[in-house]
Amino acid sequence: MTCPIFTAEHPLRIGTRRSPLALAQAEMTRAALKLAHNLPDEAVKLVPMLATGDKIQDRPLAEIGGKALWTKELERALIDDQIDIAVHSMKDVETWRTDIFVISAMLPRADVHDRLIGAASIDDLKQGARVGTSSPRRTAQLQRLRPDLQIVPLRGNVATRLAHIDAGDADATLLAAAGLDRLDMTEVGTELSLDAFLPAASQGAVGIDRLASRADIIPILEAINDVETFTAVNAERAFLAAVGGNCHSPVAALARVEGAQVRLRAEILTANGAELQSGECLYAIGGDGPERLAQELLGKASAELRGIFAS
Repeated sequence: MTCPIFTAEHPLRIGTRRSPLALAQAEMTRAALKLAHNLPDEAVKLVPMLATGDKIQDRPLAEIGGKALWTKELERALIDDQIDIAVHSMKDVETWRTDIFVISAMLPRADVHDRLIGAASIDDLKQGARVGTSSPRRTAQLQRLRPDLQIVPLRGNVATRLAHIDAGDADATLLAAAGLDRLDMTEVGTELSLDAFLPAASQGAVGIDRLASRADIIPILEAINDVETFTAVNAERAFLAAVGGNCHSPVAALARVEGAQVRLRAEILTANGAELQSGECLYAIGGDGPERLAQELLGKASAELRGIFAS
């Protein structure tokens, strides 16, 4: 297979959303590609685009089209040959995708924790405190611990959500540590325990997308692929597919590679967190652990909880 040669006249075009976090992740990808292939600055070009999810800030994504609102503009640009690759937060990539697109590489995963903004701990939140989030997972996990909390919708990029807290629109919010760290906000917020706040599948991971027909890009991306991250995130995505969740479903999953095996933890919850089914499995890489764990959790679940996850 012949690798394409990228130059100032014919640069490698990287599609990205325009948000500060998305641009930071695209810059990380650009830097990794330049280093891996000894490319000059002008041979790797960012192509920022405004995603529908960035335009609509007043409603939860699950009500207006789900995760596709973060990716569809970039996918269209791939089809239209406006870009060669696209950079996504893997948490924003739909579980079920058309096979014309392929996530071919992932950067090393960042911190998977959530952080609490606005209080030193969940216990320190006042009775009836308003916590801003539009995440079904975080809502369920919060209300499982503190049924008294009021959940208020809160969307937008990191700066927007922090501004809402400063303005008093909510008393607190939860943000991914990975995003804060990538924006050099390492001291912002209090880390929450993984036992109480198991993260969303793919949290902290950045993926690089291409058209399936662009096999010439494969060697370019293989050079920057972090194999452990790729294996772990695909395990989490396999669990999501097997459990049948969607944008409305409170679900969490976290995988770690341990030698030739994968350890996968996952949980599914009712919307108010009153019921939680969780489990863990250790299986050989390439095995059917995610599917078996999904069956186990659904098998233990009540009819109400199974109904949320019926595919």
